[in-house]
Amino acid sequence: MHAMKKRIVCCLLPAMALASGCGRQAEHDAYGGAAPESVAMTAADAVAGTTRNRAQAQAMLAYEHSVEISLAENDIVARMQRAQQACRQAKFGDCVVLNVRQQGGDYPSASVGMRIAPAGVEPMIALASRDAELGSRSTHAEDLAVVVRDNALAQDRLRRERERLQEFQARRDLAVADMIALSKQLAETEAQLQAAEQEGAQHRRRIDTQLLTLNFQPPRGERGRGEIGEAVRDFGRTLAIGTAWTIRALAFLIPLAVLAFGLVVVIRRWRRRSHA
Repeated sequence: MHAMKKRIVCCLLPAMALASGCGRQAEHDAYGGAAPESVAMTAADAVAGTTRNRAQAQAMLAYEHSVEISLAENDIVARMQRAQQACRQAKFGDCVVLNVRQQGGDYPSASVGMRIAPAGVEPMIALASRDAELGSRSTHAEDLAVVVRDNALAQDRLRRERERLQEFQARRDLAVADMIALSKQLAETEAQLQAAEQEGAQHRRRIDTQLLTLNFQPPRGERGRGEIGEAVRDFGRTLAIGTAWTIRALAFLIPLAVLAFGLVVVIRRWRRRSHA
């Protein structure tokens, strides 16, 4: 009896294996040569890869903003100082003041340039343009994906080269001349690697923060009145300059007039003689 059961099991096993194989083949054919689980995983990986590529592409952009703000002449300096203080106090996130420019006289204006965290750009613009007229605004994005990739490849190459040079330097069978040449090459590689790391850090800084320039100037009406006032004040100087240029022009034309008069006289005498 035991032997008979053993034969039955041995006969059923190939049939079960065949049925299982047919089921897998049917699934294989139904899904174009892939199991449902593998198809689902492939689609999920594709979506995740697309999302990751988009995030990486966006992460490699260096943004620069320039904003013009019109406000009264007496408020320009105070508003510039307020924006500058907000940046130094990191009121809207990490911020560094890069440059400050102020111009007085008939054409008062001011500007402040800063490198600020992306989330702080709009709040800083809102602070600088409060109770003022927000004029033109421009935004520029530079794609640094290629330069970041090239810099990473250069750093990797220089690190591997440094490791190889250090391995050679650790050998004890090198001649003195070889050791000197190896030390020189290693120093050059270290310098190149340091420069590449600094360049990479600068790229990372441009990507992680954004450049914002705030330009403050009076409204167009006030600028027009300033130009009229300047023209009235410069009337005497302009008149003196015009008179001086007129005198110089007359002095330049007098010799030409004398020469022309002499030629006319000579031509008239020659004609009289020819008619006579």
